[in-house]
Amino acid sequence: MKMMRIKAIGILLAVAAGLSFSPNARADNLALTEPAKSVYGHYFKIQSDLANDSLDGVPEEANTIAKAVQSDKMKMLPDTVATEAQTLAKATDLKSARAAFKPLSDSLIKYLADHDAKNAYIEVYCPMAKASWLQTNKDISNPYLGQDMPTCGVIKN
Repeated sequence: MKMMRIKAIGILLAVAAGLSFSPNARADNLALTEPAKSVYGHYFKIQSDLANDSLDGVPEEANTIAKAVQSDKMKMLPDTVATEAQTLAKATDLKSARAAFKPLSDSLIKYLADHDAKNAYIEVYCPMAKASWLQTNKDISNPYLGQDMPTCGVIKN
């Protein structure tokens, strides 16, 4: 009887551990540790600014992304993210900023997919701009078309 109780406890602990530490949950946590978590935070500020037809803060946020990637000793995010962020930081108007935001978005979406963390954020696709971006919620806020068509987009996940 005592042996059955010990086995039952062992099984319950194994099941609980499996629920708490599923492969996808671990991937989400590892994929979104620093500096990646910080990069996404700055990315969402840029996404919001562009959706509001504003460049205010975009160069600073983009430069912060580039510095975070460059200073990451673990090299979690690819160097292309830093290059794309630097290009975005140099944008002087909304049109060029939005054009530079596309490859940055593609790289960050790919990073999540490559690390089985695709559902960490909401991916939205705009058929008018032929481009995707990430958001933290399902209220579509289009950074490519801004206030002209703020809700143009299809949620992909």
